[in-house]
Amino acid sequence: MIDRAGLAEFLRRRRQLLQPEDVSLPRGQRRRTSGLRREEVAALCHISVDYYSRLERERGPHPSEQMIASIAQGLHLSLDERDHLFRLAGHKPPLRGSTSEHISPGLLRIFDRLTDTPAEIVTELGETLRQNALGVALTGDLTRYTGPARSIGYRWFTDPAFRARYHPDEHALLGRVFASGLRETVARRGPGSWAAQLQQLLLDRSEMFRTVWDDHEVGVRFNEVKRFVHPELGDLELTCQSLLDPDQSHLLLVYTAVPGSESYEKLELLSVIGSQQIGAGETSHA
Repeated sequence: MIDRAGLAEFLRRRRQLLQPEDVSLPRGQRRRTSGLRREEVAALCHISVDYYSRLERERGPHPSEQMIASIAQGLHLSLDERDHLFRLAGHKPPLRGSTSEHISPGLLRIFDRLTDTPAEIVTELGETLRQNALGVALTGDLTRYTGPARSIGYRWFTDPAFRARYHPDEHALLGRVFASGLRETVARRGPGSWAAQLQQLLLDRSEMFRTVWDDHEVGVRFNEVKRFVHPELGDLELTCQSLLDPDQSHLLLVYTAVPGSESYEKLELLSVIGSQQIGAGETSHA
């Protein structure tokens, strides 16, 4: 059963404690309170101001699990705080670990500050949870996929248009990396896991995957430098650095170029070009 008073009080307190700087928002000169405004929290949670305001006033409909998850992420809650919010709303907290999509506040704080270079947060199966503007400009919006196509490995073996975003000389290695990573994840998570389901889907749908899978490789890793093919800027050579959140099995991926290089100049152009024309003609696979 929902605890409306407890939910409202918890939301108000978390909003008041969260500072604009914590979520990369400007403080401004006319801010009367130290915390966030309701409209700012609503925008972070991707809900209407009216809906959020009614929750803080102990009114409105019973929020769904999806809505509570969005609010927990928008307020940059820890896992314990997220679980508490779910219970106040009358829901069972989601499972923690490899299947969780709740990004830790620490990882989000780092990600929110990465505005001048492409960056994304992904799961252990390469499902993009967050992507900054330059990341979208580089590879297209990877958060829009649904179903098994959310996994980069699945897209790699089933979508030629997606493979075209990477230099042809990289294709053989990337296929081995994705198959190797999936094999390791299946062994780690077990036969009933989502990773095991992805394995079976790919065995059914991709001859390319079956060929690589039969090699039984493990431990194959990406080169530090990745070679992208941008539809407008052409080839880019970018160094990929990663930061792991071991509790959630999430990776923050940051792409940089050597200063003074041609790829460095192209990255600067990405901020001008933006993402308006990126991703045109792509299709998602459900």
